[in-house]
Amino acid sequence: MTKIRIAVQKSGRLNDDSLKILKDCGISIDNGKDQLKATARNFPLEVFYLRNGDIPQYLRDGVVDIAIIGENVLVEKGKDISVVEKLNFSKCRVSLAVPKRFEYNSIKDFEGKRIATSYPNTVKDYLASKGVTADLHIINGSVEIAPNIGLADGICDIVSSGSTLFKNNLKEVEIILKSEAVLAVSPKISEEGRKILERLQFRIKSVLQARQNKYVLLNAPNDKLDEIIAILPGMRSPTVLPLAQEGWSSVHTVINRDTFWEVIDELKGAGAEGILVCPIEKMVI
Repeated sequence: MTKIRIAVQKSGRLNDDSLKILKDCGISIDNGKDQLKATARNFPLEVFYLRNGDIPQYLRDGVVDIAIIGENVLVEKGKDISVVEKLNFSKCRVSLAVPKRFEYNSIKDFEGKRIATSYPNTVKDYLASKGVTADLHIINGSVEIAPNIGLADGICDIVSSGSTLFKNNLKEVEIILKSEAVLAVSPKISEEGRKILERLQFRIKSVLQARQNKYVLLNAPNDKLDEIIAILPGMRSPTVLPLAQEGWSSVHTVINRDTFWEVIDELKGAGAEGILVCPIEKMVI
């Protein structure tokens, strides 16, 4: 039976999030400690655990069919690789940072300066678009220490919370790009592989939709129903069921998590009571 081969980061947060979304898609993976390859028990899928920076080349060569990888890695090493789905996790940004004492005004302040980075292509393209020329020092590993030891005037690196910059007396001054985990596909994937990918994408979309929404049940007086229903941003229209208590109804709907609290405040103001909020496991549209 044909199987699709997916690459995920060997270790770290992206590995954890990648395996979680596959699990949420109902895919059971038999992976032991330090295993480099594992097979799913209930889906035609093989998982390859690889170094993040090597994944674009494995996709390019067709060693793996698809991969869960950070956008930042594709921008740096795999601009020719197609992305079929943004996954809305492992978000970060690639930014330029300088010592806190540096009086920064604009990107022009990097002219002629030394920048330590693990993302030379990304930095070079960004600086070129701004008409700035700088001396890049390529470092694999922790680049934050470079300004402190006199190796560079600034750095370009991944930033999530900014705590690492803070600890090294650095400040973020330019965001080059914002990144999140994506599902990327090899240009050499077979037709059979694409059919399996479509099945996997269907499951992933259902999981992502569920993560973005909450299921809400509430009680409403019938004389306030129209006002309450007008507030609700449901998928089509909310479900309304009569309660045993005369003059009251139960309203069921779905609310996007980004606007959740604002909508809840409006519902309470309109007379809704007994509001119950439930997580959604899967959401098929």
